[in-house]
Amino acid sequence: MTSDGSLRSDAFGRYWRAGAVSGLGSYVTIFALQALVVIVLHSGATEVGWLNAARWLPYLVFGLIVGAVVDGRRRLPLMVGTDLAQAALLLTVPLLWWLDVLSLPALMVIVVLTGTAAVVNGAAEMSFLPRLLNRQHLQPAHARVDAADAAASTAGPALGGLLVGAVGAPLAVLLDSLTYLYSAFTLRRIRVDEPAPRTGVTVRHLLREITEGVSWVYRSSGLTTIAIATHVWFIGNAIVGVVLAPYVLLTLGLTPFQFGIAGAAGGVGAVAGAVATTWLGRRLGTGLTIIACHLVTTGAVVAMALAARGAAWAFPALMLGQALYGLAMGMSNSHEMSYRQLMTPDHLQARTNTTLRSFNRAVAMVTAPVAGVLADAWGNQRMLVLAAAVFALVAIGLAVTPFRRVRAPV
Repeated sequence: MTSDGSLRSDAFGRYWRAGAVSGLGSYVTIFALQALVVIVLHSGATEVGWLNAARWLPYLVFGLIVGAVVDGRRRLPLMVGTDLAQAALLLTVPLLWWLDVLSLPALMVIVVLTGTAAVVNGAAEMSFLPRLLNRQHLQPAHARVDAADAAASTAGPALGGLLVGAVGAPLAVLLDSLTYLYSAFTLRRIRVDEPAPRTGVTVRHLLREITEGVSWVYRSSGLTTIAIATHVWFIGNAIVGVVLAPYVLLTLGLTPFQFGIAGAAGGVGAVAGAVATTWLGRRLGTGLTIIACHLVTTGAVVAMALAARGAAWAFPALMLGQALYGLAMGMSNSHEMSYRQLMTPDHLQARTNTTLRSFNRAVAMVTAPVAGVLADAWGNQRMLVLAAAVFALVAIGLAVTPFRRVRAPV
């Protein structure tokens, strides 16, 4: 059935289910890979930092090129193909472990290749949604997608903790491979009219389109303020992503299952945020909603940093911090994404998405290994305090600009 542009269409339902299921597997894998580095490979924050850098490297290397290419292609076939590629690549993790040749360099190569497929998939997926739905449905649609992602972030870490404890981190990655297969076969059933792909594209033409996309984001679109704020936000998020696993498993001495349950609390918070976000945005507006979310994120990281004050306080503080962190992300993302897409014409959707994602992930890629080295030298708790300061800076920076008065166009 061809999409009728509404949230009730079969096409959007399949899009939503594919993302929800593959998202669950991805949260299991993120948890499993960090646990694998710390527990199986007997490494610390520095190695987790390098692994995270490998995860974001494809965005830096290929992101701008991918955006220009995807804008000239049908997006649905790209989504299906890259889902299949990620499923195949993730299968190599348990295979190398079974052959007893799994190492950090091998894991980083797999992560880079999987991340490359994810760059193409993300560019196609985000720019496909405006072709699937009418404009008035974009923000509610992103809220529904975020709610599914929040539910996955709730179940994923807990399931990951159970699987890591039961069968080990390498085999836990198998689940993600299967979810990508499900996503690919579900997306194949969508019927939607897409423009014919462009042909005869030259290197010079591609470079001109890349330049046009970057210029649009940072000069012509009105997205510059939120773009720069998001780049800085990714510094704080990268620090948290690097230090959290060694902080929880080594500094706090909690078990992988407790780590998973704390991550599930973040998912519960994200579900609550995604449910409330449309209502909140109508009352506060896009700008104030996003600023409020960054303030909540600041408080969340402070709570996690305070978890090291004592054994009795460690797990509850970690749970609280994760819940608030998820709440903020669940509330903010749909407003950022819908505002960006509503401000961007169709022929620039992929380039806008990949330009911002590329610079965001480039920031994360550079920050991650530095954060790992500093965490091993200064301590994980101090790095969390630094991350909280970064999030506070983002909130204050947006609050003093006209962005605080922004309301998404309808």
